[in-house]
Amino acid sequence: MEGWMKQFALIVLVLFMFVGLGCGKDEKSTADRDAEIKKALQEGAQKEQKMYEGMQKGVENLEKTMKEQKEKSK
Repeated sequence: MEGWMKQFALIVLVLFMFVGLGCGKDEKSTADRDAEIKKALQEGAQKEQKMYEGMQKGVENLEKTMKEQKEKSK
């Protein structure tokens, strides 16, 4: 009976070791995922800023063109 208890305790110990190692990897992958999310958000914000600047430039060009056409028609 004691041999069976030792084997059971050893199996439980090994399982806890695997669970512990698995949790450590999960934390690392969580940190990696958080870094990837942060990077994606930063890239998205940069793209949005560039898009906004492009729209502003387009409006400025349109206003300039309209002003030139208005001056030509006078």
